[in-house]
Formats: sequence, structure tokens, C-alpha cells
Amino acid sequence: MMVEESSLDRYRWAMWALPLMAMSVLFEKGEAIWLSLPGSGTKCVSEEIHNNVVVLADYVVISDDHVHPTPTISVKVTSPYGNNLHQHENVTHGQFAFTTTEAGNYLACFWVDGHNPSGGSLSVNLDWKTGIAAKDWESVARKEKIEGVELELRKLEGAVEAIHENLLYLKSREAEMRTVSETTNARVAWFSLMSLGVCIGVSFLQITYLKQFFQKKKLI
Repeated sequence: MMVEESSLDRYRWAMWALPLMAMSVLFEKGEAIWLSLPGSGTKCVSEEIHNNVVVLADYVVISDDHVHPTPTISVKVTSPYGNNLHQHENVTHGQFAFTTTEAGNYLACFWVDGHNPSGGSLSVNLDWKTGIAAKDWESVARKEKIEGVELELRKLEGAVEAIHENLLYLKSREAEMRTVSETTNARVAWFSLMSLGVCIGVSFLQITYLKQFFQKKKLI
């Protein structure tokens, strides 16, 4: 039985793509978080993200006491330098999306508005996606007319690029931390030497003073 060359090529691509597709699922970063909001107080989540990364999140409020209408919450998302990226009040659901322009911890805070007659706790489901997981692959597939294995390979390529960028970011952070550590060690060493010099100088002055005191008293 003969197999056509095109069919054989597609079969080989499929055999390579299956494990790569499984790896791409592991590389994608997206997670759903359940937050329990008390009647008073704030719950926050944060994630350290490097520069030029797409962030997409959906959130929805669920009343633990099944109160109708559902109590509302306020939401505020800030960048590492305190810039407001998203802020809404009196909402039960919403979405925010942005591309990071600063590297560091991005903070999303939720708290219950005053319009909570039951006074009970609320649950917030936060679907937080970053990087490759936040990309709209359906639009990419329609625009570039790709599907199946080719689409999964494109996802894998994006995942590899995201991992490479993360490694470069971690490398730069490690270099920064090493520089800070070396600078701190050098300053601590100088401070230790200065402290030792001060202690020696004070000891010498004390000995000199005591010697002069005893000589005046004619004790020596």
C-alpha cells in the first residue's frame, strides 16, 4: 500500500505536533482565582510581569448568601509605579485589558461597596490571563487563514517566544540583584571598617584620658 507524499508529510507533522501541542498547553499562563471578600476590607492579588506583556482579565461577583440583586463591588488595578489601569465602582462583573509598560508587580484590588444589605461575604471569580494565554488566537486564525496543526504550531512558537522573553527578564533581574548585593556588601564592609576605626580611636582616647587622670592624682 502506497502513501502519497503529501499525506505522509501531514502525518509526520502531526506526529511532531502532538507532543508540542501538549507542551504549549503547559506554557500558556492563565488562571482562575476565587477571592472571598469580607463585608468590610479589601482583597488584592498581584503578579510580577515584565514589560510589553498583554494582560486580560474577567471578573464576576457571586453572593455566598444568594442575595438578589447581587451586591456590587469596586475594582482597582494599578501598575508597579501606582498608575491606575482600571477602576470601576458599583459593578457585579467586568473586564480589563492592558499591555504592560512597566516591569514589576501589578496589583488588582477588590472590595465590597456600601450597598450590601445582607452584610455577608462575597466571592469574586477572577480569570487572569497574561502573555500567550491572553492572545486572541481565533482572530489570528481567521486573519491568516490557518487552522489545525499549523495553528497549534503558531501557538507553540508564541509560547517559546514568551519563555525566551521571561528568561531574558529573569536574567536582567538577576544581574540587577547581583549588582545591588555587591554594592550592599561593599557598603557594609566600609561601614564595618569605619566602626572598627571609631572603636579603636575611642579606646585610645579613653586610655589617654585615664592615664592623664591617674598621673594628676599621682596614682602612677
